[in-house]
Amino acid sequence: MTDLVTITGIAVGGDGVGRLADGRVVFVPRTAPGDRIRLRDGSLQRHRNFARAELGEIVEAGESRVAPPCPHYVHDHCGGCQLQHLAYDDQLKAKRAIVGDTLRRIGKLKVEDPEVVEALEEWRYRSKISMAVKTSVGLHPHDRPNFVFPLADCHISDFRLMALWRELRSRLTMLPQPLTRLTLRIDREARRHIIAESSPPGEPWLNADELRRALQGVVDGEVVCWWQPVDGAARVVAGPATGFPATAFEQVNPGMGMITRRWAVEQLGDLRGQTVWDLYGGIGDTAALLVAAGANVVSVDADEEAVSWGRDRLPAARFIAARAEDVLPSLPVPHAVVVNPPRAGLHWDVSLRLTSEPVPKLVYISCDPATLARDLQRLNVNYQVTGVRAFDLFPQTAHVETVAVLEAA
Repeated sequence: MTDLVTITGIAVGGDGVGRLADGRVVFVPRTAPGDRIRLRDGSLQRHRNFARAELGEIVEAGESRVAPPCPHYVHDHCGGCQLQHLAYDDQLKAKRAIVGDTLRRIGKLKVEDPEVVEALEEWRYRSKISMAVKTSVGLHPHDRPNFVFPLADCHISDFRLMALWRELRSRLTMLPQPLTRLTLRIDREARRHIIAESSPPGEPWLNADELRRALQGVVDGEVVCWWQPVDGAARVVAGPATGFPATAFEQVNPGMGMITRRWAVEQLGDLRGQTVWDLYGGIGDTAALLVAAGANVVSVDADEEAVSWGRDRLPAARFIAARAEDVLPSLPVPHAVVVNPPRAGLHWDVSLRLTSEPVPKLVYISCDPATLARDLQRLNVNYQVTGVRAFDLFPQTAHVETVAVLEAA
């Protein structure tokens, strides 16, 4: 392939976007706007309306291109990040355009590209890292998803987790076998959690106390070991059982998560004495802000461990462990609703309830612009979007958090 391709933008997922000589759009990973490139020979895959290819040669680098600092990103093609080769300001521009274009194209909304709130930290922000296990323990390359390269250091993970990982790497035989996944997490009290997932046939993690004692001498902070059989419940096998649900969902960028939730709650106005639903509420971080604002909060989440922890730390709110779509008819009529669904977006029954019985104010916190746009189009029947703001919770990656504010039409 000798034809030159000029990259003009960044697509959802982080690939660079250009056009082939025949006018067909082509997506090329690890390219930057302004790059003039040649495609790698044999990598071009033509589809009906687009094509995909791999980068062969950078003939001329765009102004936004920088040298990625992580060796894994360069040498191992790590799939955990997608945008390390872009200057941070250009990452923000790309995410702003991705959200705006997606809302207009899929959601059919007449909105401008939203403001993007930049991250507090560009690096070392992740409070959790999950590693795959094959012949090595590490991460997947973006171009070889069935392969795992051994991880030395993840530049976007909290340095305290990486300090734990450096000590753990030489003690992998002390983990339960056969090990299928390893997750490291640091909680808000700075305890380090090791969640070891193993598959049958295998023995329970019987020597976790021995590992914990070995790590306590070289790692700052309390270490808690969890054993999770595949398709089974995780439990603490060494260390204090604090009640913190280490396997429950929580934003991996806690500081930016709080900024996002605080802005979302502020958009609801005066909540004193008002009933507010917190759907997909997790461990109750949004519920805590709503309670502080004087609201009567009903928080719903399907994760029983997350709900249990939220209930213990926030008795002023009502927590329900259930799928949101199953319990909406039994909930008190709300003045406002906050939804923070998983990447798949709102269940159809939740959208139907919100449109058939509109609430004065609705705030949608989304981790996926495409499902957000789809749901906003559905909600557009009885709501108007009055504000959109994006938050960069995931620097160096193509992911972006978006908050949409809606009012009943």
